[in-house]
Amino acid sequence: MVRVIVPSFLRTLAHVPDVAELEVSPPVTQRAVLDALEARYPALCGTIRDHVTKKRRPLVRFFACSEDLSNEAPDSRLPEAVARGKEPFLVVASIAGG
Repeated sequence: MVRVIVPSFLRTLAHVPDVAELEVSPPVTQRAVLDALEARYPALCGTIRDHVTKKRRPLVRFFACSEDLSNEAPDSRLPEAVARGKEPFLVVASIAGG
């Protein structure tokens, strides 16, 4: 069971619990986790990744085990602690302004 935490405004939008628990078949990758998240909560489609390209939105970051995984390849394996559900996969919304 992979645990995913998304920003509060997306939790409200898609009725996601504070921690979404998802079954993800190995290998556990960013793509696999986000595919499972969007399948379970379809309102999230297009909010974290682009609808067509499936690339991460510019102001969205991914973290796990105190590491920024935002620029890792989508098919790179996530840390074992995330795959086992010991550590969450964090989707974080950045703030920009001027």
